[in-house]
Amino acid sequence: MTPPELDRKSALFLDFDGTLVEIAATPEQVMVPPGLPDLLAQLYRQLGGALAIVSGRPLAQTDELLRPFSASAAGEHGVAVRYDDGTLEEMPIGIAVPQNWRAALESAAERWPGVLVEEKPHGVTVHYRLAPERGNEVWRTVRALVPPDHPWFRLLPAREAVEVSLRSVSKGHAVERLMAHHPFHGRRPIFVGDDITDEAGMSMARRFGGVGLRVSEVFGGDPAQVRAWLMQAAERLDDPASPAPPTTGVSP
Repeated sequence: MTPPELDRKSALFLDFDGTLVEIAATPEQVMVPPGLPDLLAQLYRQLGGALAIVSGRPLAQTDELLRPFSASAAGEHGVAVRYDDGTLEEMPIGIAVPQNWRAALESAAERWPGVLVEEKPHGVTVHYRLAPERGNEVWRTVRALVPPDHPWFRLLPAREAVEVSLRSVSKGHAVERLMAHHPFHGRRPIFVGDDITDEAGMSMARRFGGVGLRVSEVFGGDPAQVRAWLMQAAERLDDPASPAPPTTGVSP
C-alpha cells in the first residue's frame, strides 16, 4: 500500500513509539531524532493545527520527549486528551490500576530479570522485550489479576508488552473527541500506528472518511520511513498550489 498524500484538508494523528521513533529496549531509552520536533511543528502550522500525538505514554512524557513541540494530544490511550486551545480532559487520578495490582506485578518482575514494570498515572505496562522467554509467565500473571469480564480494566497487548488499561478509553475514543473540535472537525483524518493498541484509532479514522496506516504494512515497519513521508509532505505543503484548508463545517 502506498501512503496517501497529505493536503491542507488532512487531519493527522500519530502514534509515538514504533511510529515516529524506533522502539527502544526500555521506554526511557527511546531516542528522538534531532529534527523531529521541528518537522512536527512545521506540519502543525501547515495543517492549521490539525495534528495530534496519540500515544500510550502519559502526556507529560511525550511533551518532554518532543520539546519544544506541543499540540493537541492524547495520553495513555485517551485517558487524557488535550485540545488545540490547551483545554485538558483527563480521568480523575483516583480511577487507576489498584495499588495492590501494581505491587503484585512489581513483586513478580523481581523474579524475572529483564522484565520491566512501567508505572503510569492510570495504568501499568509490563515489558518483556529484554526477556522474551518470560512472555507466557507475564501474561499468566496479568490475566490472573484482570479477568476478561472485569468491568473497569482490560489488557492491551503491545509489542513484547502487556498493559493494564481502563476499559472506558481507547485511541479510537481519543480520535473521535478530537474530531469533534476545531481544527480537526470537517477534515479527513489519517491515523498512523504500529501495534494493536492503534487499531481503534485507525478504525475511527475510517469512520470519519479517512484512513488508518499500519507502519508494518505501509512503511516496512520502519519509523524512519514514516518520518521521510512526513518530511516529503511538509515540502509538498510548502507549495503555494497546495489545497487550502476547509473554511466551512468547522467548530468554533
